[in-house]
Amino acid sequence: MAISKDYYATLGVSMGASQDAVKRAYRQLAKKHHPDSNQNDPKAADRFKEISEAYQVLGDVEKRKHYDEMRRLGAYDVGGAAGPRSRGPQPGGAAPGGGAPGSFKFEDFDVGGLGGLGDLFGSIFNQQRSGGTKAPQAGQSVETTLEVPFAVAITGGKVPVDLELTEECGTCTGSGSAPGTRPTTCRECGGLGTVNFGQGGFAVSRPCPACLGRGSVPSKPCAACAGAGEVRARKKLLITVPAGADAGTKVRLKGQGGKGSNGGPAGDVVITFHISEDPAWAREGLDLVRRVPINVAQATLGSKASVSTIDGKTISLRIPPGTASGKRFRIAKQGIHKGDKLGDLIAEIAIEVPAPVTAEQEKLMKQFAEAAGLAY
Repeated sequence: MAISKDYYATLGVSMGASQDAVKRAYRQLAKKHHPDSNQNDPKAADRFKEISEAYQVLGDVEKRKHYDEMRRLGAYDVGGAAGPRSRGPQPGGAAPGGGAPGSFKFEDFDVGGLGGLGDLFGSIFNQQRSGGTKAPQAGQSVETTLEVPFAVAITGGKVPVDLELTEECGTCTGSGSAPGTRPTTCRECGGLGTVNFGQGGFAVSRPCPACLGRGSVPSKPCAACAGAGEVRARKKLLITVPAGADAGTKVRLKGQGGKGSNGGPAGDVVITFHISEDPAWAREGLDLVRRVPINVAQATLGSKASVSTIDGKTISLRIPPGTASGKRFRIAKQGIHKGDKLGDLIAEIAIEVPAPVTAEQEKLMKQFAEAAGLAY
């Protein structure tokens, strides 16, 4: 069955639009095309109905998810383009539920008390139709977040990550049967691996719930996976973090996810970087900011201070007399190196006041304040 309506085009939004953007687009169009505001336009009611229908699907997170999945699977048909094979009505015939030819409504698929759209199509979206044969299936792909230390994000390095994956059982190679035993034909599907649900002129095939699409059931379940054919596995990877990595940077590791079954390829691993904060450092574009503490005497009389770089070197910085707290000094080419660009290191002065002071120190401070004409 094919979907002949592009709800994204109806609302004038992209597939990547947020739910808020979808809602804003709907409100604007509904206000513009509401029949009460367009009493002289006979087409306004139909247009308003199309807008409302589109929002009923895209405005609901779960319905939108199913709609997108059906488009991805090729069930999207504009101008008569063929979608996936279907036993349902063809163009020109009656649509499920009595709608117009080619129309698409999620409620049309609540067939024979079998549950809603998610129940009916969930396994189709997440599993391949087996047809009684074991088709190659890609392994599990995993997305995870990696906490990267600030210094590693700046200079580059390697960070380990632990993953938990679902993989084909190595003991039974995914059959679910104990080694040395033979599976028996599934009575529910007769070995096809699929069962059909239908009503009227359309039918839907889904993986058999009894054998999980295998077409057979274990005569004796595999002890390693309890007959499931899958096991949970842990995997440790060493992730290369490029110099100057930003928060939100994504790295895709092809073939590092779960192992495929029946000769299928392994899944991928997608890593999103999260950069840890460091109290000693701040980042401003390609520049690094380092807090440099000095005392009152150094700020007043001038001095030299040591500034550490991100890679552990020490640079001597001259502090001129009368330097105020918050004053910044730029040290060239000691910042973030990214591609062919290199930032600077910014030393930000922070004057630290000793406390408490002794009686002798207090006396001398007062003398200094009086000589400088400072109020205290």
